[in-house]
Amino acid sequence: MEGLKDSSEIGNFILPIGAIRGDGTSNDYFPPEVPALPSFKLHKFVSDIIIEKESSYRTGVIFTTNRRVWEHDKQFKKRLKLTTAIGVDMETATVFTVGHYNEIARGALLLVSDVPVTPDGVKTEESDKKVTKKWVDLHLEIGIKAMTEIGKSGEEIKHFRY
Repeated sequence: MEGLKDSSEIGNFILPIGAIRGDGTSNDYFPPEVPALPSFKLHKFVSDIIIEKESSYRTGVIFTTNRRVWEHDKQFKKRLKLTTAIGVDMETATVFTVGHYNEIARGALLLVSDVPVTPDGVKTEESDKKVTKKWVDLHLEIGIKAMTEIGKSGEEIKHFRY
């Protein structure tokens, strides 16, 4: 996931509170005005694990796009800035929308892997290897532990129709 804020740093965890549906795929499930939202109870489990691991996270809205190499499109980058999104990816809105449609609990724990809005922030093969080595194990550990804790808790994460 690419960070969009000047304060974004590689390695930041983000628990998105919603996603802007610029992906196209989610339009096959709901009209564009239906927001892409996570199951907040699921995010609470993840949040607790992050704190337990003595890590921190940020919250905000993610812009999901189906565009490749958008980093080189000045007009698109201007548009992203106007959305006030904290990051951009290619999956979050789709996961949230399809989960909502199918009444499945859904969430995301994102990891900032690059910050393309900075002059030298576009991901390279070398920088990707550094991010993987430094943060991916913790990222996976948090996700697995959160899902395990949810299962052990016996709590049901319900989906409600609006």
